[in-house]
Amino acid sequence: RIIGKRLKYLAFAAQLPIAALSWNDASLRLEARDCFIGWSDEQRKKCLKHVINNNRFLIPNWIRVPNLASYLLARGTKAVTRDWHDKYGQKPFLLETFIDPRFYGTSYKSANWIYVGNSKGYGLGRSGYKYHGLFKEVYVYVVERDFRKIFGCRQRPFFWKCPISQKKEKADSMIIQRADYNPDLIDWGALSPEMIEKLAEELVEFHDEFRDAFCRVEQSILGQYYLQGLLGNVQRKNVEAIALQYLGTPRVRALQKFMTNYRWDEAVLQAKAQVILSGLIAEENGMITLDGSDIPKKGKESVGVSRQYCGNTGKRDNCQAGVFVGYTSTKGYGLIDRELYMPKKWFTNEYADRREKCQVPESLIFKTKNQIGLELIRKALYTELFPVGWVGFDAGFGSDSKFRDAVDSLQVNYLGDIKSNTLVWLNRPKAGIPTYCGKGRLPEKERVLEGEELPIHVSDIANDSEFKWDTTILAQGAQGPIFAELCFLRVVEYRDGLPGKDLWLVMRRDSDGKLRYAFSNASVDIPKEELKRAVTMRWPIEQCFEDGK
Repeated sequence: RIIGKRLKYLAFAAQLPIAALSWNDASLRLEARDCFIGWSDEQRKKCLKHVINNNRFLIPNWIRVPNLASYLLARGTKAVTRDWHDKYGQKPFLLETFIDPRFYGTSYKSANWIYVGNSKGYGLGRSGYKYHGLFKEVYVYVVERDFRKIFGCRQRPFFWKCPISQKKEKADSMIIQRADYNPDLIDWGALSPEMIEKLAEELVEFHDEFRDAFCRVEQSILGQYYLQGLLGNVQRKNVEAIALQYLGTPRVRALQKFMTNYRWDEAVLQAKAQVILSGLIAEENGMITLDGSDIPKKGKESVGVSRQYCGNTGKRDNCQAGVFVGYTSTKGYGLIDRELYMPKKWFTNEYADRREKCQVPESLIFKTKNQIGLELIRKALYTELFPVGWVGFDAGFGSDSKFRDAVDSLQVNYLGDIKSNTLVWLNRPKAGIPTYCGKGRLPEKERVLEGEELPIHVSDIANDSEFKWDTTILAQGAQGPIFAELCFLRVVEYRDGLPGKDLWLVMRRDSDGKLRYAFSNASVDIPKEELKRAVTMRWPIEQCFEDGK
């Protein structure tokens, strides 16, 4: 029942009612709106009469007219600003409304309404405000552009955190108590019976660390179901299989919507995960590691899926490709950031329908994996959560001289894998413009002068018995130490036919005979032990992929 001042409208088409709109007094307190306006309590009490609330907007299901909703909203806002002043003698400066997060609010956005934040899940009852946990998105429409000047206020920032109800906490505990467990994971983790007893409680506590990222209690609970499914013994780790295992057939759609439609703050989740990981493993002279990981796909519906080189299968295959950043120190290792690689053809008109279906943001532009990787490295450095002495990356990035230059410009040591056919000089050759021999055109371009030694492949250097190799322990494996032979040489990179930078060539021979090569921009006087330490920090990101899969 609407209380106080109100106006109601019916929209007709050919004498047939097609929509209904209702307006009434604005909410007494609404932090998202109040921060957007920026008024004080005294200003709010004095000026709240200039704000009205759109509390109802109904179009029957059988009405199917493109853009009708936004058109009626535009007409309705003009009508109510005129009629409200005529009836109540108060000119509206601002309109407000609430939208359930299940919906996109497209019609309001199209009619130039602005999203300003979320409600806090409270409602006004007979005995005052009570928490009901149903968070709504708050939208406003500015009628008077100079309303802040008239009110005498300035907009202030709005910080919103989702409170967690007792009902949610009980539900979380209940679903974990019913959880199954995977014996393989127990054996893999070498968990004792005492540790197993605490798993359920610790999982609830861990998930609760991320509660600020969810707008509604129901979303947080669904997120915990999904996490439980990833850790459980569901064979296929997809949304449908997890929902069927833990929620039953009626709730499959709910978990699907949680992953595709429901709004939860991904950035908050990631930031919190980084803070937690930083507290566990961050230390001076750690290494940021960059690598790609690909997931084979059979269908074509997943976002970004394409026929491309798949590292998982070692050939061109149908897959999704991701770029990942991790962090390694003597305290441990973990992943800290990631981004999905979107193939160039996904941005063509041919893929327009698939982009829309997969909800690809319109603002997204094509970026190469190396561009993505560089952005992720910069983001990781700028967080200052992970002290860095090194940046490590695989050959997909390290074989790109421009990428290496960009990392070098960040003033950090890098250890970047390169391909076996990479050319180098063991000694810097002389380069310049050749002397004119009297025939043909005058030479203009610089090149390596005649008589200088030719560049050679790094694989040829590895096969030369002249160079000394040292044995080192890369890591402690399940069956004992993992050994490798290492060789460090100063070389000159081959770049576009000319000598480039002086770099360290790092060669590694594993126990199975496999050879790996890397460049490093470390100073010429860096201790060999520090180079060895950098080599041992490169592999953990691959272990992260193995653990995750």
